[in-house]
Amino acid sequence: MKLSTGFEGRKARIDMVSMMDVMFLILVFFVYSIFSMSVHRGIKVNLPSVAGKVERGERIIISVTAKNELSLNRKPLPLEELIVETTQLSKTTQHPVMISADREASLGVGIELLGKLKQSGIEHVAFQVEEKRPDPKK
Repeated sequence: MKLSTGFEGRKARIDMVSMMDVMFLILVFFVYSIFSMSVHRGIKVNLPSVAGKVERGERIIISVTAKNELSLNRKPLPLEELIVETTQLSKTTQHPVMISADREASLGVGIELLGKLKQSGIEHVAFQVEEKRPDPKK
């Protein structure tokens, strides 16, 4: 006795579902790889929280730590050398300058730094801040 299974007349086929699963996993791998390649050129500081404009692209990062120590792209420098190097770097790359200052840093250091950068001819300077989050208690 011969049993009929219903698959006698069908041709072989490629199952696309498992191939799509593999392609999705490869896509996820590349997305996570790109996120891990993002570069932050500053020193870890505790930024103040306020609403601000999101800047995209390459930037020159000046960091001011809680102890009022200055650095340019993670390279510690005294104020006068920092101004000279930032001016040269800004003129050659045309990138905007971001001041990443810790919330515990002295306001006077930030104002003096901003003033000297403006005097040296750098027009595109901004302070880096964290996004202001709504208060959960309200």
